[in-house]
Amino acid sequence: MSSGPSVPDSGSRDASSGRGCPRAIAFDVTSEAKQIAGVRKAVEAFALSAGLAPGAIADLGLVVNEALANVIRHAYQGRAGKPISVSVDCDSSQVTVRIRDWGNGVNPAALPPRPHDPATPGGLGLICLRTLMDRAEFTPQPDGMLLTISKNRP
Repeated sequence: MSSGPSVPDSGSRDASSGRGCPRAIAFDVTSEAKQIAGVRKAVEAFALSAGLAPGAIADLGLVVNEALANVIRHAYQGRAGKPISVSVDCDSSQVTVRIRDWGNGVNPAALPPRPHDPATPGGLGLICLRTLMDRAEFTPQPDGMLLTISKNRP
């Protein structure tokens, strides 16, 4: 189930604002670390086409990277070959990324925040998500989790 990420094309114009919005992209990958870079690059290319500033593009790419790593590590407990669906779209106000897994269904937002210990690896994914995104929402599914993150357009 690996159709892989692709770079967005020029898309259409958002009639309400006159700003261009690339066509939505969606792809399926599997739960291997080697998939993360391609997804991140496709999301960053989409965000660039949507007019996000370089800092916002970097923030979005980092959070997508961390979210996918967390799906692999936590939702799938490191098991390779499990499905992950990613979609990216935009409207006049924001770029939105949705990451869907069919893992253990644990809602990270329901877990108590843990203090970051710089001497211990890991633990930055949720911190980045909560501080770098304009919107972040975990929506439990009957068979997994849907993460929706958004970054506002200028």
